Amino acid sequence: MVHDRRPGRFPKLSALVAAGALVVSGCGHGSLGKENFAPTTVPASASVASTAVVDDPATTAEVLRNLQPCQFVGPEALKQLGTPQGEPAPSAVRFDVCTASVTDAGGKNLSVEVSLGRPVSITAQKITGQVDGLPRLEAPGAGAESCTAGVLTSRKPDLGVLFALNYPDGDACPAGRTLAAEAAKILHRTPQKYAPGAGSLVTADPCAMLDPSVVDAVAKDAKPEVTGLHSCRWGTTASLEVLLLPGRPLLEGDGWQKVDIGSPGQAFEKQRPSGPGSCQVHWQHRPWQQGYFEIAQVEYQNGAPGADDPCGQAVPAAKQLAAELPKP
Repeated sequence: MVHDRRPGRFPKLSALVAAGALVVSGCGHGSLGKENFAPTTVPASASVASTAVVDDPATTAEVLRNLQPCQFVGPEALKQLGTPQGEPAPSAVRFDVCTASVTDAGGKNLSVEVSLGRPVSITAQKITGQVDGLPRLEAPGAGAESCTAGVLTSRKPDLGVLFALNYPDGDACPAGRTLAAEAAKILHRTPQKYAPGAGSLVTADPCAMLDPSVVDAVAKDAKPEVTGLHSCRWGTTASLEVLLLPGRPLLEGDGWQKVDIGSPGQAFEKQRPSGPGSCQVHWQHRPWQQGYFEIAQVEYQNGAPGADDPCGQAVPAAKQLAAELPKP
């Protein structure tokens, strides 16, 4: 049983989107003859990153939160790159992540993970272009075989639909451009949505859940920081984070102890899951699908260990969150 519900990543792809942030820069394409699908053309840089504007009702966080991620790496999208290998696999711990793979005409395998509403840190001055009205993002990895690409879907916060690609002996950035263009088309057509039902956490805005008085007890006047479509953080040295995620049934043991917060499902707390100054509280909110549940989680962290009682900070926030969540 893995109780920490933080988003997991492909081992090979995690370095591409470190800390959930895309670093945008020009892509060195290497030898275009290395890939065995039709490459896309890179136009001249279209806009300065700091002034790029996104005002599209089809790509707001509220809209993206309810979209099924696997459609962005489904057979229709991947067939442009080769032969899709099986069905895409939705994440077991994220509502907004899906992975898939495709074999190109030369027999090389390309693995891809898509994340919807991923926070984007734009550190370069220019975005590489536009696709269907959305700024296109691109960042090469250490070599041509790895790349992160996608489209910017909102500003303030900067969020995007991002693809992390791993293409051994291939050129990943052209494939990323193809998927970014397809993503923009999907967003502007009629994208497939979840049908989560009444009381679901899928459509809930995590940044709208905690009362300012609860936040002030941890980090005075802290503003919500979007850490994903289904997660939000308040504070820096001392912080609270709310995560709304799918997961397996929760159990007592391995440091997890029952705690009463007034939630519909039994809540559990654990000291030090992320370090000496941390505490997590989580509980099952309602059934999700295929034996999984929708999980609500609060985590408190303090960079100054020993300064306070971590669970003494996390539990009051969890009680308030449980009262604010939609009723199942």
